[in-house]
Amino acid sequence: MPAAQTISEQFGAFAVNLSSSDIPADVRLRAQHHILDAVGIALASGRYDFSKTTLKGIQALGGTGNVPVIGMNARLSPRDAAMMNGFLIHGLDFDDTHMGGVIHPTASVIAAVLSASTMVNASGADLVTAYILGIEAATRLGSVAQGGFHQVGFHPTGIIGVFACALSVGRLLGLTDKQLTEAQGIALSMASGSLEFLEDGAWNKRLHPGWAAAAGITAAILAREGFDGITLPYEGRFGLFNAYLGKEAGRTKLALATEGLNKTWELMNTAIKPYPTCHFVHACIDAALELRKQGLDPSQIKSVEALVPADVIKVVCEPSANKKKPANSYDAQFSVPFLTAAAFMRQRLTLADIEDEALRDADILKLADKFTYRADPDSPFPKAYSGELVVTKTDGQVIRHREHINRGAADRPLTNAEIVEKYRGNAAIAVDKDKMARVETAVLTLDRANDAAALMQALSVSLH
Repeated sequence: MPAAQTISEQFGAFAVNLSSSDIPADVRLRAQHHILDAVGIALASGRYDFSKTTLKGIQALGGTGNVPVIGMNARLSPRDAAMMNGFLIHGLDFDDTHMGGVIHPTASVIAAVLSASTMVNASGADLVTAYILGIEAATRLGSVAQGGFHQVGFHPTGIIGVFACALSVGRLLGLTDKQLTEAQGIALSMASGSLEFLEDGAWNKRLHPGWAAAAGITAAILAREGFDGITLPYEGRFGLFNAYLGKEAGRTKLALATEGLNKTWELMNTAIKPYPTCHFVHACIDAALELRKQGLDPSQIKSVEALVPADVIKVVCEPSANKKKPANSYDAQFSVPFLTAAAFMRQRLTLADIEDEALRDADILKLADKFTYRADPDSPFPKAYSGELVVTKTDGQVIRHREHINRGAADRPLTNAEIVEKYRGNAAIAVDKDKMARVETAVLTLDRANDAAALMQALSVSLH
């Protein structure tokens, strides 16, 4: 692409010119497994009060429509359905993460793509291509910030997601490259997502991907109708990176936004989570489970020091008192001491281990209170999210275990078969085996489907 082109122009041209045949078969297959993972999480999320409350609120604002809400026996308008489905996929903080971008890309992109596919009666292959396009944009834009958004209190999943969704939706709507460029300019004024939820475990973070999806649809439609968008949404004086990163803007690498487009597929560097927690804690959880396998008895632990990447301390270690005694399950999902203590005590880390009963478990809380933390000087962050535990036993012996690369990262990916098992475990919380199988088949054959209607019909299922 000509050097004179802006980032938004390059993304616009990429979106228009990308052919399904340009995308390798293994990438397209992996994409369907990421979609399956997202759908399974959404099905499980639907049983929680936070989902039922949110659906009531959205229905009160917009009524009904023709796009199904995943697993909740409800249909909404395309924009409202995108907001609700994005909310469900991110509801349990169990969705995929691009390590370098420090972003959950699928939650917003697939929510927007499902709605847009219904609007235009897209084929399954077109849906998959539009999804991959959005993932490529989201992960690259997130990577530009080099982890800086978290340092200034923004959640990149919401901040970045709107641009990716505008591109994916615009692709399905048949926008020109100029219209797609305008859509990204419009999206700049819709980018949002605060990390203040970390202080009290509020529900706000769950809303970020869905809001990005709805805003991306809005931006694409406005651009189609001729709305003039900002010319430099990324590079501008008050563009995305300068305005949102503030003092951290100097760490950006703008070249990462478009580097390797149509050659390197960042979807393959996007990690599927093995645990229903913030990805920053996974390596510490794995370390705790490994120490238990080696025979460490939690009753013998005098103290634990956790080494974590410096850039994640604000998210999963501070404020220390809150992290040692989480106020609710969502608060717990962002706590190194609580989650690692739970893994030590229960020799696992599942959804059940962040429910209210676990939050009141005196043994877990007592062990969590023994934790301290410091920055890991050897962390590969953000390429991977390392974690190391240094345990001092009551007899004075010191033992340690390090997970330099967290399980699920590009160098330690979950297999497609493991993703299917994760989907089945999550889906089983909400639907019977027949419905579970019908959804699984619809997703994993999506690339061969003449239209996406079969998938949308399969997603429109009610809970037990």
